Amino acid sequence: MVESELLDTAPGRNPGRTAPPPVVALVCSAGGLDAVQRVLRPLPAAFPAALIVLQHQAPEQSSHLREILARNCRFPVRTAHHGEGLLAGTVYVVPAGQHAVVTTVNTIVLIPSDGTPPYRPSADLLLTSLALTAGDRTVGVILSGSGHDGAVGAAAIHGAGGIVIASDHDTSAWFDMPQAAIQRDDAVDYVVPVDDIPALLLALLSS
Repeated sequence: MVESELLDTAPGRNPGRTAPPPVVALVCSAGGLDAVQRVLRPLPAAFPAALIVLQHQAPEQSSHLREILARNCRFPVRTAHHGEGLLAGTVYVVPAGQHAVVTTVNTIVLIPSDGTPPYRPSADLLLTSLALTAGDRTVGVILSGSGHDGAVGAAAIHGAGGIVIASDHDTSAWFDMPQAAIQRDDAVDYVVPVDDIPALLLALLSS
């Protein structure tokens, strides 16, 4: 980060600067596409937070995740680009073969996933970065998936004052990811059916 960016975020600087919006991160793996669509579809066009969607994807395969989600949303759906700022009422899809982190100046940084890490993009990396940079403005949502990616990030968000939601057993096509987060002591604030998550998000963000 350059010195000017550090100064911009210091207390008392740029009093007219717009405060960064809350950030909702939806993370998933196997079986997660349907769950993400069910969360996004009911949300209003004036949704007051930026949304980041991260699903484990094979980098060598073509992804149509953005196009699929765009057909089921009332707001713009973009493929995340390195360095762009997060805006409320917009969905940012983390591209295959890239890890994503969020900076203190509310921008996305994409990191090529070299080699063969166990999960890519990494939910833990994204969620932990949000815990460190957005703190209590963060809502992490752990949806269907195999493995345990997201559990460490969920604990980080909870520790930083954010909120963590996990889909319940009955409405998760694969319960491994939600369960791993739930099993972390006090990491998950709400365990609810997938179709109840949109109303819960709206209630949390309006309180």
